[in-house]
Amino acid sequence: MIQWLIHILIDAIVLLIAAKFLSKVHLSGFKSAIIVALIIGVLSFLLSWLLTAILNIATLGIFYFLGIGFVTRVIAYALIIEIADKLSSDFKTDGFWPSLWLAVLIAIIGGIVDAILF
Repeated sequence: MIQWLIHILIDAIVLLIAAKFLSKVHLSGFKSAIIVALIIGVLSFLLSWLLTAILNIATLGIFYFLGIGFVTRVIAYALIIEIADKLSSDFKTDGFWPSLWLAVLIAIIGGIVDAILF
């Protein structure tokens, strides 16, 4: 539970920083960042496995067999960010590419936090 709360806070901070540096990511404030991070966390918990499985089937598992399965996970996470964009009025990404870059940033920062703290 504590790990999940730490990830929500870290994701909210990454969202805020990304909104400042990426011109196509729009976020209204820290409260909105927390809400969007919660939405992304819940959607990730519920849909990530399904989207990853669908992408593995669609690509015939080529990324999985090449040992770079994280590519399908990042694309699934970008799709989850796009869904969160549609669910929240205070968070907008202008297209799929900003969502993909945001997914990459969240994955990298989340991996670093996991390696340091847990």
